[in-house]
Amino acid sequence: MSNWVQQTINLNDYLSDTKSALEKFEGASVLIVGDVGLDEYIVGDVKRISPEAPVPVVEVQKQDHRIGLAANVAANVTCLGGKAQLVGVVGEDAAYENLSNLLEKYNISSENLVVDPDRPTTLKTRIMAGHQQIVRVDHEKRRYLSDSTRKQLLNKVENQLPHSDVVVVQDYAKGIFDEQTCQEVIKLAQAHKKLVLVDPNRNTPVSYYKGADLFKPNKDEALSLAGLSFDDHKEDYDVLLAAGEKLKQTLGSKYVIVTAGKQGMRIFHEQKMKVLPTYARDVFDVTGAGDTVVGTIALGLASHLEIEMAGILANFAAGVVVGQVGCVPCLKKDLVEYIESHQE
Repeated sequence: MSNWVQQTINLNDYLSDTKSALEKFEGASVLIVGDVGLDEYIVGDVKRISPEAPVPVVEVQKQDHRIGLAANVAANVTCLGGKAQLVGVVGEDAAYENLSNLLEKYNISSENLVVDPDRPTTLKTRIMAGHQQIVRVDHEKRRYLSDSTRKQLLNKVENQLPHSDVVVVQDYAKGIFDEQTCQEVIKLAQAHKKLVLVDPNRNTPVSYYKGADLFKPNKDEALSLAGLSFDDHKEDYDVLLAAGEKLKQTLGSKYVIVTAGKQGMRIFHEQKMKVLPTYARDVFDVTGAGDTVVGTIALGLASHLEIEMAGILANFAAGVVVGQVGCVPCLKKDLVEYIESHQE
């Protein structure tokens, strides 16, 4: 049995203060460092099967692009009233041009993106029949950075740190973060006395993230990084509690937050595990919901909110985006409306 105190957060204790807390996001600055990418959606109707192979033929009706990966975290920050500095690596290609144009619409500068002509900009193409995804095609090159590209990236990070309140390390295992790069980003942030929030990848060794102030895996990442699985679940044994305890001990982080979908969010802090229930909502698409959670919590830290309030706002924001199709950031007006619907 764990000696951690467990309690469930009562939404009603915080609900009346959520909108005033959200107003504190205005002007808060978040530096996001990580893998960036472009999402492409090709949408059409399926009316026949190809005579060439037993596959559906999609008659294209529309095609559009959206920002993805760490760029989506940055978009969530600006859409909720904050300022975002985005540092990452892109290729010298059309995908980067499209990404740069989209970033401008969200008031995010592309000047801090390092162009590496030896690798493509990550591009995920989703082919859709209505709301149903048929196939996804990824254009990317998963490999670690060259010494030259790493040096450029770290210089961008160091230049932006004085203008930022918190730092987000956003890892999608595309090659930005080997151990050296990850640790150097964290140490640079510490030298500038900036809090570091890490959104990890299950395929990256957990030791790479040591020194983070806040560590935010989803439940699958938490179990994998802690060396556990749901098969470890026994009577009187909460496997997510065990994972959170182990990660907090391993990393020395002030906070570990495990997001668990319908099971809500678990906040580990000072020998307490606080369970933040999720809110009922029709789920159309979970794509990008994790980015929304990270961006919202980062703004909460930058605004000096209590971690419980930051988590509540993040849960509400995730509830907004899962009700929409595709990777979209949470707009402030939609978040306010969603919060108000729970106050009635």
